[in-house]
Amino acid sequence: MFESHLLQNEWELLLQMFPALTSAQKELLHELWNLYSFWNARVNLISRKDIEHLYKHHVLHSLSIAWKTSFVPGMKVLDVGTGGGFPGIPLAILFPYSNFYLVDSIAKKIKVVEDIIKRLQLSNVEAICSRVEHLDLRVNLVVARAVAKISDLTTWTNHLIMKSDKFHPSYALLKGEDVVQELNHASYRYHLYYLKDFITDAFFESKVLVHIF
Repeated sequence: MFESHLLQNEWELLLQMFPALTSAQKELLHELWNLYSFWNARVNLISRKDIEHLYKHHVLHSLSIAWKTSFVPGMKVLDVGTGGGFPGIPLAILFPYSNFYLVDSIAKKIKVVEDIIKRLQLSNVEAICSRVEHLDLRVNLVVARAVAKISDLTTWTNHLIMKSDKFHPSYALLKGEDVVQELNHASYRYHLYYLKDFITDAFFESKVLVHIF
C-alpha cells in the first residue's frame, strides 16, 4: 500500500494492465517508488511535479512497449537516452531473460541508474555513460522514450543493429501524435500503435508506439 491515494490508484492500474506479473516482479516494481523518490530529490530524473505519477507516466508508459513488442530470451536491447532508466529498467524487470543496455551521455543520471540496478539486483542490465553514436555494441532492438527525431535516432544507431529474421522489429519507440509528421517522408517500413487503443486513460490519449523494421 502507498500513503498517497494517487500512487495507490496508479499502482493498481499497472497491475490491472499486467495481470501476469510474478510476486518477485511486483516487489521490484513496488520498490521503484522508494528508489526514485529518494534519488529524484537529489538529481532531477523526473519532473518533481510528476514524481507522484511515477507508475502511470513512467513505469506503465515504459511497459506499454510490451503490448505490441516481443522480447525473447537472449535478446539484446539498447535503451537510447535512458535518463533515469526509462523505459529500460521497467522492461528489464518484465523480461529478466533479455539483456538491456541503458545509455545516456549525462554521467550523474547514469550513476543513479547504476545504483538502482544494483539495489534491485538486476543482473540483465548494464548502464553506460556515452553518446550513442560512440558505442561499440551489437543489439537486436533499440527502444527509446521521446528521445530525438526518429531520423536522428536511426542515423545514430542503425550500425549497431544485428539484422535477423528472428527478432522484429528493429526499433520500438514511444512518441507523441506529432510523430506522423516525422514519418511523412520515411524510407523505411514502420507501423504505428496508438496506446489509447489499449488503455482508456487521458495520459495515453496522445501516446504512440512506433515499430520500425
